[in-house]
Amino acid sequence: MTLPSPTPAAACLAAAGALDGAVVVAYLIAVIALGLWVGRGQRTTTDFFLGGRTLPGWAILLSIVATETSTVTFLSIPGLAYRDGGDMTFLQITFGYMVGRVAAAVVLVPLYFRGETFTAYEVLQQRFGQASRRVASALFLLTRNASDSLRLYLTAIALREVLQIDFAACVLAVGGVTLAYTYFGGVKSVIWNDCLQFVVYMAGGAAALAVIISRMPGGWEQVWQFADDTGRLRVLNFDLRLATGGYTFWAGVIGGGFLTAATHGVDQLTVQRLLSARSQRSAQTALVASGIVVCGQFALFLMIGAALACFYGEFPPASGFDAGHQDRVFSHFIVNELPTGLTGLTLAAVFAAAMSTLSSSLNSSATALLNDLLPTTPSDATDERAQLRRGRLLTILFAVVQVAGALVAYYGGVTDSVVNSVLKIAGFAWGPLLGLYLLGVLAKHVEQREALLAFACGVVILATVATTTAVDWPWYAAIGAVVTFVTGLGLAPFAAAPAADE
Repeated sequence: MTLPSPTPAAACLAAAGALDGAVVVAYLIAVIALGLWVGRGQRTTTDFFLGGRTLPGWAILLSIVATETSTVTFLSIPGLAYRDGGDMTFLQITFGYMVGRVAAAVVLVPLYFRGETFTAYEVLQQRFGQASRRVASALFLLTRNASDSLRLYLTAIALREVLQIDFAACVLAVGGVTLAYTYFGGVKSVIWNDCLQFVVYMAGGAAALAVIISRMPGGWEQVWQFADDTGRLRVLNFDLRLATGGYTFWAGVIGGGFLTAATHGVDQLTVQRLLSARSQRSAQTALVASGIVVCGQFALFLMIGAALACFYGEFPPASGFDAGHQDRVFSHFIVNELPTGLTGLTLAAVFAAAMSTLSSSLNSSATALLNDLLPTTPSDATDERAQLRRGRLLTILFAVVQVAGALVAYYGGVTDSVVNSVLKIAGFAWGPLLGLYLLGVLAKHVEQREALLAFACGVVILATVATTTAVDWPWYAAIGAVVTFVTGLGLAPFAAAPAADE
């Protein structure tokens, strides 16, 4: 049974007519309107950057999940289960996500609720000194904006394939709408829009799965039986090797645990959300529970991939998906197979996944630069309106930086493989940064100089491991954190030696 040749994407969208376009436009208008509404009456930087520290835990939970779900994630994870030999072993990473969140909630979150903290890196100054705070914040700004420029680039590539419009238009559309609601609404707008975006992209994914099942002659039973027969329901792999080229239980639980403790425990992107909570307990609950939601979300995305394999096995497309482009199968299905109206909903979901990540990056970058790195005067503490204006101007600055970075990557001929390599390098610092925090919490005798030397050592060794060995990426954060922590402990006695001689 063979489907007719798929209509080109542009023709499909034109045939779908005004309804799909209206759904997307209505969604974009809604996010801007929500940003304007929740941002009304803001007068202080606490309002703009932390929502007055009054946001409910459930909203922070959904915001955390939406932020770590980009358009690339939404569109490409189904390809992991769709491809030949595909399965659901990626879910093992989410087991570590839950372990890491619990560790961050117990060990790190209490540090951020001592006093009126604005950024994750203020606690480093309290423990080690100002240099540690500035190094960590500068590193965050550099890696976050470089990597998110490239994530915007990859997002626009995916949107261009789905929408068949100019690349620059995709970048400017996502960047412009996101800047508008982030500029006016601050973190309140970011978090409440993340909640909306979570609902939209989950609804889009669930609707797509429902359409696939409805199109299959045997319905859900056929899809499930196909997935079971082809091994696509396999979740666990207990291989003990560090280099498997896939996903293992140990890499997921241990490596994923360290990775998440770093990205959700010391990254300003997430910590800023936690600091917006009404209380420490609310923030801890939101952080831990978000791991369960992420696991369920990725299970849905992988099930979509298995269902797509069943669907295209029953209804082969005119041209197949080669091994290098199987992550684009969901994009193809959205444009060519979804009925009118649902296409618009799912396209809105694509925009939602993109904007949730970008808005978080803009707001947290502005917070870090203003509070950690820019010089302050005594009047800054009293002139809240001037600080608020600076915060908004910095939001514009980072939007320009990321949009420009995405455009330079595209028109400079950067390939997807180069981007993935750069993103991997940009992530080298998070494991060592977690090690720096662990030194601060667990090794009271280690001082700033030894801690920063250990951090640099962790970055160098991790970069060497990543570029010269076949060790799987989930282990990177664990290696970086352990090397930094152990090196710091080893350096401390040498630093103490002169004092002992005296």
